[in-house]
Amino acid sequence: MKYRKLGTTDIDVSVICLGTMNWGEQNTESEAYEQMDYAVSQDINFFDTAEFYAIPPHKQSQGSIERFIGNWLKKTGKRKDLIIASKIVGPVDVDYMREWGTPRLDRKNIKFAVEGSLKRLQTDYIDLYQIHWPERKTNYFGIRDYTHENNPEIDGISIEETLTALKEMIDEGKIRHIGLSNETAWGTMEYLRLSKEKSLSRIQSIQNPYSLIMREYENSLAEISVRERVSLLVYSPLSHGVLVGKYLDGAMPKKSRFGYSGGRNSERYNPAHAQIAIKAYINLAKKHNLDPAQMALSFVNDREFVTSNIIGATTMEQLKADIGSIDITLDAEVMQEIEKIHLEHPNPIT
Repeated sequence: MKYRKLGTTDIDVSVICLGTMNWGEQNTESEAYEQMDYAVSQDINFFDTAEFYAIPPHKQSQGSIERFIGNWLKKTGKRKDLIIASKIVGPVDVDYMREWGTPRLDRKNIKFAVEGSLKRLQTDYIDLYQIHWPERKTNYFGIRDYTHENNPEIDGISIEETLTALKEMIDEGKIRHIGLSNETAWGTMEYLRLSKEKSLSRIQSIQNPYSLIMREYENSLAEISVRERVSLLVYSPLSHGVLVGKYLDGAMPKKSRFGYSGGRNSERYNPAHAQIAIKAYINLAKKHNLDPAQMALSFVNDREFVTSNIIGATTMEQLKADIGSIDITLDAEVMQEIEKIHLEHPNPIT
């Protein structure tokens, strides 16, 4: 396994991070244990979860993944060996996250969410606590266009208020470091500016999507990651399994992520207009006798601005192949052909 520093901290995290989003829906607790056991055996020390998981979201499974991890940590005694990351939801239109109404990123909600995660994880602290998505209206979750509205009610809780509440949690020893997710370049720099000017806690990471067919991170945020030392933790490096090739020509395997969720998010990650690019990458892998998933993951692993690549698998076979990508380095010819496809079909999804 390879390791890189988390932001400006002295924490070394594995380049492959174990993603847990599907557990509790597509995977049982015992299957989750098997994945965690194997990940640790491969020297992975970084697990990522969230209070909102499992996905697809349901009241019955909300928080189940943190409970799985907590039970496994208690059983194995591995807590001190691992870096555990979790997340607090931004505003979301469900009626079960908070008994008092819509979740917000203020002190009340942050304290409630942190303490709930700690209880489910059966731990005294969370190593990395992330804002799952912004409070304000902006473009994320597949929205390309930005339309500005000068409306305090839409912008909601200020970033300064959120940072102040997070600092309280750090001061109490309940979380060690903080990060963002689904954030923009402006939002990232605003968090950095406020933390410096107001002597608040500094963000150490940003968890955003990045893959062969979703490289918009390179346009502005990649430079921030390198220059400001804000670690990119990549999610959806296989575009929800699309880059494996299992959805080509309209296929919809029943046990796949889209098959299980009834096609949820398929328009974002597997739209019709992206099929030419997807096929091109699959054919490139086959041409060079590479596993398509491992080629796509290896590309992400080796980006200068990537700290850790969050993989999620349903089967152990998938998990082993995904983790195995750490030992693959794409040669110059493959990289040139990847860039050629990217030039012809840039960022078909976002």
